[in-house]
Amino acid sequence: MSASAVFVLDLKGKVLICRNYKGDVDMSEIDHFFTLLMQQEEEGLICPVMSRGNVHFLWIKHNNLYLVAITNKNSNACLVYAFLYKLVEVFTEYFKELEEESIQDNFVVVYELLDELMDFGFPQTTDSKILQEYITQEGNKLEVAKTKVPTTVTNAVSWRSEGIKYKKNEVFIDVIESINVLVNANGSVMSSDIVGSVKLKTMLSGMPELRLGLNDRALFALTGRDKGKSVTMEDVKFHQCVRLSRFESDRTISFIPPDGESELMSYRINTHVKPLIWIESVIEKFSHSRVEIMVKAKGQFKKQSVANNVEVRVPVPSDADSPKFKTSTGHAKYVPEKNLVVWSIKSFPGGKEFLMRAHFGLPSVENAEAEGKPPITVKFEIPYFTVSGIQVRYMKIIEKSGYQALPWVRYITQSGDYQLRTNI
Repeated sequence: MSASAVFVLDLKGKVLICRNYKGDVDMSEIDHFFTLLMQQEEEGLICPVMSRGNVHFLWIKHNNLYLVAITNKNSNACLVYAFLYKLVEVFTEYFKELEEESIQDNFVVVYELLDELMDFGFPQTTDSKILQEYITQEGNKLEVAKTKVPTTVTNAVSWRSEGIKYKKNEVFIDVIESINVLVNANGSVMSSDIVGSVKLKTMLSGMPELRLGLNDRALFALTGRDKGKSVTMEDVKFHQCVRLSRFESDRTISFIPPDGESELMSYRINTHVKPLIWIESVIEKFSHSRVEIMVKAKGQFKKQSVANNVEVRVPVPSDADSPKFKTSTGHAKYVPEKNLVVWSIKSFPGGKEFLMRAHFGLPSVENAEAEGKPPITVKFEIPYFTVSGIQVRYMKIIEKSGYQALPWVRYITQSGDYQLRTNI
């Protein structure tokens, strides 16, 4: 069971648009939502679920809007929130920005979307690509829009239309891993993990069946091939197209893909990660007259790999001025509004070391303790490389017409929340 009704309100609690799905809750109940919210704000106890009698308000805030679902049943709160965030995603796809003005300018389209997204309190078609086939905004699109509802609405495959045709059948697979690292001031790794995702760009005709094979340790153990490099994935989440029962029984990732771009799956690997770009820093302050900073960056990854668009962000005192820089590669610039030196290196080969020196004047006697000790952060991207060692072993493409299709695989490792604390 999901929502009885959904409302979109402005920041003053005025209803902009609403949809009553079940008729079992008085629509005037929404008048109490803003009062309850203000009471909670005054008490400093804001809760995502608020109740008045047997009526429950589940809400999220996005830009200058509140999206509120109401119900008088013991509904599945996770399902309701997933629906509200899906509403935001679909409206943003349609209107570029979801805010009060875009709702007011598109009342007709919003009503149509609310009708299609949910039926009698249950989510229905929530894929924006499918919705855009028959809910269009522009007059010129209306002329060529399909006069009948796409088969996807009544089809088990609600995320893909039938009759798709391509001259060249291809599927591109991107395996993207983000590294989260926290290093303390003594150089010890306090926490680290890898968050990965497998993204697809599918350009395939018909209704193809795809099977993706990874070097998944659980699969290797099931098949008795616990040899070679394998990876243990945790918190695995799949796109709705993946057959979960098949994955749970034999770890096969089997699916009919959405057309175009989509995220097939995400995962986390909770493991000790050696920082790929190591930073050492020395900061010297001279009697509040000047500060000198020396930063050394070292690539701790394979020599044949190259990190692209590296940014080392070094915090400096808020009253620093008169910057002077010297770098062995790349260029450094002072960003005073963020109290940072940003050292940019376009290409950083593995195994290499580079230096950056910065000199600042300190005109005032500031209180260093009050500013705290913000960490050095690093941004980078390393193509053709995954830090976990995950690999796409195969991608099988089966379609009844028997056409040949080419799968392309690309690996990328990038920085996530990558922080190195300092003794500044």
